[in-house]
Amino acid sequence: MPQTEQIGTSIYTVKNFLITSLISIGYLSLSHLLIGFKSDQLILVLIFNLNFYISRFSRKFILGFSIFIVYWIIFDFMKAFPNYLYHTVSTAELYNLEKHFFGIEYKGNILTPNEYLKAHTTALIDVISGFFYLMWIPVPLFFAGFLFFKNKIQFLYFSFTFVLVNFIGFVIYYLYPAAPPWYIQLHGFGFLPHTPGNTGGLARFDAYFNTPVFQSIYSKSSNVFAAMPSLHSSYPVIVVYYGIKNRLGFVNIFFATVMLGIWFTAIYTSHHYVLDVIAGICCACVGIYLFKYIAVRRPFKSLIERYAARIS
Repeated sequence: MPQTEQIGTSIYTVKNFLITSLISIGYLSLSHLLIGFKSDQLILVLIFNLNFYISRFSRKFILGFSIFIVYWIIFDFMKAFPNYLYHTVSTAELYNLEKHFFGIEYKGNILTPNEYLKAHTTALIDVISGFFYLMWIPVPLFFAGFLFFKNKIQFLYFSFTFVLVNFIGFVIYYLYPAAPPWYIQLHGFGFLPHTPGNTGGLARFDAYFNTPVFQSIYSKSSNVFAAMPSLHSSYPVIVVYYGIKNRLGFVNIFFATVMLGIWFTAIYTSHHYVLDVIAGICCACVGIYLFKYIAVRRPFKSLIERYAARIS
């Protein structure tokens, strides 16, 4: 494979310094303009720059994972463009559809699965489901790290598929803004545009361990009205697909267990309806299929090969 840097070439060049500085300043300036200053932004810039300059290996690593950094920045910037400004938020409609398709009769009433499970919580399930939901970020990232060392091409395929599935989900967020189940439980069907993020049933996990794990996560939510589709439910599908593709054997049993656990937890904790979970699964399947279609095209294959060479 062609190499972009010779071994004897210094990683500290004026060109590199100018490029990284412009990117860092541009990102911080745009962030300040769109969503205001946050310490997270400085941490992200620091992580990128440190890895870019510490060593050749760390540079290749951070350049590979820049795909995820770009995704995160776009997701964060969505705060500046709330989806409820562009379409009417679905509150009662999605709730009634859930009851129609998946309603459960209980004590003379028809409940959504969220409502039924909320009436049958246990501390054991609260704890187990909380741990499952904590895996929705670490599992894909650790799996990506594994692929980075094992097979750069597969790493890039997984990374681009992950981002593509998210973009599909983002488009749906803006076409069909939808309130999560916990919102209906707390606020009814009225629309309150500035409602802050909420832990829903995950508050029971925080209470059990007396620590604000999920509270700290959901207080930074980019958009409350983004329940449909459940991208939390999409991510493990992508992991399982690439786990099978890379023949990871029994590790795929773990991935499949995490996938089922996240699907259940999304409903159990009132963060998503069953319909949201199904939509998330469909997003993952569409994204995987669409990427397979794109990946066989010669221009994209060449791009992947060049990118793989740069981070190898």
